[in-house]
Amino acid sequence: MMTENTATPTARPRLRRTDVPAYLASTYGIDVAVSTLAKWATVGGGPAMQYSGRIPLYSIIELDVWATERLSKSVRSTSEQR
Repeated sequence: MMTENTATPTARPRLRRTDVPAYLASTYGIDVAVSTLAKWATVGGGPAMQYSGRIPLYSIIELDVWATERLSKSVRSTSEQR
């Protein structure tokens, strides 16, 4: 009997662009569209990526670094926000 491969996208060290939004939303609560990632790949500002041929791949470690840098420190009021 063959079993179905149930590996989740986060089990891989690198994610395809289409898998990145789900990872960022579930891990950090950051919502980002695939089209926004594609734009950032052109103009900059998004997470670092590598290519396998013409396929952009995003390292889980680089996604974690990028998301952490985007999040502010915890604040108790809006006056503390910078």
